[in-house]
This record gives sequence, structure tokens and C-alpha cells, in this order.
Amino acid sequence: MLISKLGEFGLIERLKKKIRVDSSVMKGIGDDCAVLEFDRKNYLLATCDMLIEGVDFTHRTDPYLIGRKALAVSLSDIAACAGRARYCLVSLGLAANTPVSYVDRLTRGILDLAKRFRVNVVGGDLSRAEQLTLDVSVLGLVEKNNLTLRRGAKKGDIIFVTGELGGSIRGKHLKFTPRLKEARFLVEHFKPQAMIDISDGLAQDLGHILKEGNSGAFIYEALIPLSGDARNLKDALYGGEDFELLFTLPLKSAKRLLRTDHRFKPIGEITDKKHGLTLVNKAGRLSRIPMKGFRHF
Repeated sequence: MLISKLGEFGLIERLKKKIRVDSSVMKGIGDDCAVLEFDRKNYLLATCDMLIEGVDFTHRTDPYLIGRKALAVSLSDIAACAGRARYCLVSLGLAANTPVSYVDRLTRGILDLAKRFRVNVVGGDLSRAEQLTLDVSVLGLVEKNNLTLRRGAKKGDIIFVTGELGGSIRGKHLKFTPRLKEARFLVEHFKPQAMIDISDGLAQDLGHILKEGNSGAFIYEALIPLSGDARNLKDALYGGEDFELLFTLPLKSAKRLLRTDHRFKPIGEITDKKHGLTLVNKAGRLSRIPMKGFRHF
């Protein structure tokens, strides 16, 4: 069987079945971060993301923005688990004829974002490669009572996003701000039931929450906040690379959140599993939609 037939998530499940972990691993494969025992109050969060020329950016992309994105996507994973990012490791695959000035600018993109979020760059690796490749690993901490995963959504929960969706490929995917601050605000005041960052599209990433919670959802077209770069609703549902947070709150907490001056957007509600993922259009008509989005294979 070819990987193209098995698919990205099929391959992940196949690998997951082969891997065994010990009791220090609270959550392994299957969420935005691995969650590891650390001390009495905190868990250690670990995540990594790989960016490859021709897949995540082109040879014309400003290297500053490439470096910035390479760290930002991993910081977004830490945000999805409500953690505080602390350390990162950066691995680079470079062609031998790459100008040093190019690497300097790429590095500056990483370091400027690291400074902004008080992340220590503590090491990494270098290798010769035909295409520019970056792999950034981030370690963070989260209080045990604040850890938020994809699982936990309950029937009646209200579904929120932290910002506008769609059209990210037209620029936002290189310039987005990881929602670390927003995640901390949420766990310190509202305790989300489930949370994920939207990297592969609203429909697919909400699908992960529904799968983990054995539930369904109604989402409302009229409530989904489209960005100015979104061509249509499909961009928001399936485009990916928005890196906003998607989370659920019980109704009482949702009402409290809406009374704050934060601009979180309610887009739907968690329902019974039998409903799958249902879109309610502006005319009130219901239709089941696929939980699909960007996949590498």
C-alpha cells in the first residue's frame, strides 16, 4: 500500500499502534502537544512542526517570514493546550550555496518572535538539504488544572473561535500571531472544555474535537467570521493555516465570555453524535458537511 492511499491520518494511526509509552506520558500522539509529567503543579508540553520549501512556502518568500512562521506554528500548538512556551530547538536543512545573509534574515524572524513571547532558543541541528527545511520543537509548561486538550466537549457547549477565518494563504499564514495570550485568558477565567488550533481548516479541526468527544455539532454560516481575504465560506471551512483557536464552553460560561470586551466569536454548538458536523446556512437549511481539510497525503 502507498502512503497516498493510506492518507496522513491513516499513517498516524498506524504508527500510533506501534508505539508504547510509560506512565510519565499523560498524553502522547493525537493532540496538539505531548503532555508529560513534570512536577506537582505542572505538566511539560512538547511539540514540533516541520516547514518545507514548496509545501509551506516558496523560494520567493521573505526568509524573515519563513523563520517567524516556523516558530509561530509550534507556539500555536502550545496555545491550544493553554500552556506557556519556554524553550525551542531549531533544525535547519540548507543548500550549500545558500547566502549567509539569507540565513541571517531567517534567523532574525525566529529570534524576534522568540523575544516577543519570552522563548529561549537553546539549540538545534544543521544539515545539507536540496530544499530549505525547518523543524522547530517547543517545550512549555501548563498548570495541571489548566491543561486543555481536544477532548472534553459536551452536548450544549457553545463553539467559539478567536478570530477571522479563510484566505490565510494570501498572507496571514506567514504573519499570524499565536494565540498564547488569549488561551491564558480563557483558562484563567472560563475553563474551556476542549480546544485546538485551526491549522488544517475549521471543518477538519472541529472534526478532531467531535471525534475525541464522541459528539456532533451545528455551526451557523451567518456566525462564521470570514476574513477579508476569504473568497467564500469554503475558504473558512477547508482552507487551513488560520491558526486561530477553536474552543468550547458550557452555555453559562459562554454568556459570561460574551459580556467581556474580548472579540471571541460564537459559531455553533455541540450536539449529539448522530448529527455529525451540520452546517446551518443563512436560510436556515441544514446540511451535513465533511470533516475534511488540508492533508499532506
